Amino acid sequence: MKRQLVIFDLDGTLLNTVADIAAATNHALRTLGYPTHSEGAIQGFVGNGVSKLLERSLPEDSRTEENVSLLRAHFTEYYDRHNADLSTPYPGIQELLRSLHEAGVLLAVASNKYQSATEKLVAHYFPHINFVCVLGQRPGIPIKPSPDIVHEIMEKANVGKSDTLYVGDSGVDMQTAINAGIDGIGVSWGFRPLAELASYNPRAIAKHADDLAELVLLRKD
Repeated sequence: MKRQLVIFDLDGTLLNTVADIAAATNHALRTLGYPTHSEGAIQGFVGNGVSKLLERSLPEDSRTEENVSLLRAHFTEYYDRHNADLSTPYPGIQELLRSLHEAGVLLAVASNKYQSATEKLVAHYFPHINFVCVLGQRPGIPIKPSPDIVHEIMEKANVGKSDTLYVGDSGVDMQTAINAGIDGIGVSWGFRPLAELASYNPRAIAKHADDLAELVLLRKD
C-alpha cells in the first residue's frame, strides 16, 4: 500500500542550490568586508536556515546578531534576484514528482529557506506539480528540526503519521522526522555526508530518485 503524503526538504533534496547560495553568501561577505568561502565550505554551513548559514560564514569574533542581520539584508537582496541562476533539480527528480503525483500521492515541501524564496524556487522548477503545501521559514514558526512545519502540512493534507514520509538529505531532516513521529528517508545525493544520515537510522537511504518511487509506491519497509 502506497504512502498518501510525501514531504520533501528542498535544498540538497529536490534542488542542488549550493552554487547560488554560495554566490549570495560571498556577495554579502564581500560587501561588508569579510573573507569569502569556497562553495564546498558554504555547503557545510547550509541546513539550519539563512541566519545560521550567515553566522557560520562570519569569523568567530564577528558572529553578533547585528552582523548577521546586516549580512542577511545583503544576502536576501542578491539571492532574490539570482536564486535560479545555477540551481537545478537533481537527476530523476522531475520524473519522480510526476510519477508520484500521477499515482495520487500528495506532495509537499518543508524547508528552512525563507518562505518567499522557497515558494519562488518551487514554482520556477516544478510548475506542473500541484503541491498540497509549500512551506519555508516564517517569522514566529520554529525551523526544523522542530516538527511544527511537518505537523502543519499533515493537518492541511488530512493525513496521519503512518501514511506520511519525510524525505531529506541531512541530519536536521532525519531529526525532524523523528520529532514528528513519522518515517524518514535520507537521500545520498545532497549536501551532507552519508554517515550523518545513517547515524539517525532512517527508514531507508535512497541512492537514486527511482529508489524513492519504489519506497513510496510499494511501501517497502
